[in-house]
Amino acid sequence: MDLGLLEKPLLHVFGHDVSFLGLIAFVIWFAVGLLMARTLQSDFVRRLLSRLKVDTNLIAIVTTILSAAVFVFFTITAINAAGVPLSWNAPLPGVALSLIQIFLLIALLVAVFWLSSRTKRFLFNRFLAQSGLDRSLQYAIAQIISNVVLIVGIFIVLDNAGIHLGALAVFAGAVGVGVGFGLQNIASNFISGLVILAERPITIGDRVEVAGIVGQVQHIRARSTVIVTNDNITMIVPNSKFIDSPVTNWTYGDPRVRFRIPVGVAYGSDIDKVRVALIAAGKENSHTLEEPAPSVFLEKFGESSIEFELVVWSSEMSYRPRRYRSDLNFAIEKKLREAGIEIAFPQRDLHLRSGVLKVEHVTAKDRDAR
Repeated sequence: MDLGLLEKPLLHVFGHDVSFLGLIAFVIWFAVGLLMARTLQSDFVRRLLSRLKVDTNLIAIVTTILSAAVFVFFTITAINAAGVPLSWNAPLPGVALSLIQIFLLIALLVAVFWLSSRTKRFLFNRFLAQSGLDRSLQYAIAQIISNVVLIVGIFIVLDNAGIHLGALAVFAGAVGVGVGFGLQNIASNFISGLVILAERPITIGDRVEVAGIVGQVQHIRARSTVIVTNDNITMIVPNSKFIDSPVTNWTYGDPRVRFRIPVGVAYGSDIDKVRVALIAAGKENSHTLEEPAPSVFLEKFGESSIEFELVVWSSEMSYRPRRYRSDLNFAIEKKLREAGIEIAFPQRDLHLRSGVLKVEHVTAKDRDAR
């Protein structure tokens, strides 16, 4: 094939001629860029970064940013190879930054995110670990300092990139209007997260109930809190729910919780035996606390039963409250059966004030004949 034909212009793009060889070079460089971008988001790269003890969320951010940056880099290289020159050092139209400066800015922002993550990990796992402070307070301090490092670092990087904060005054005003309308919930959740970390109404490991969700707190993030239920279902709850809604914290201050187990026995039962059986059922459970000791109350004389209430104290509300109640009910049924005490069921007495009630005895043979 004649080389002249390959170099003959086929397209005219932005005042520059593009030949067949230029198109081939563009396709090759563009394909390399796609391959490199996909490689940076592969499981191999994620595992490599995880070995460097990089936070999981940071790994996702870093791989996404680097993948996009590499794709843009090879795309620009492909455009240059096609014969449409793009200067790396010349400022882009409408932006006072060149391509090299933009890539440097991206690299510095990634470094800031990494530094923020490492700061939190270092403070929580090493610096504050031997401070004697409550573990949840250590986490709150590490999280707040990490957020400060992230915000200050972003401002420093932008200022050194030539994006001065004074020039963002108009933009900040527009953002303020946006926060007041479209971003109101995000701002509210972020501020609520700071309040939670400062006041610590909930901490990691607490068993809480909020907005109909019951579970154990796993993470307290800037915008939301992660709660894992006893069914091992992860629930993401906005932080504002912990500020503007009633919150039940079963482990706040003291993890001990009083359990009330209602029991109804038949009339004619020996109530002293009932009391002994119920207390024995409560004490035999290994999760029942010795202090306060189990106790029994005679609540009332119901329509079909004498109603008692077994009261026990335990810390199981933080872990398996349903299992604990179930074990107590099994033990109560066993103890009452051993003592010959009948568990009551609804009964009704029928009185005929007038008329005659005919009672007919039917044998099994007559019943089959019918």
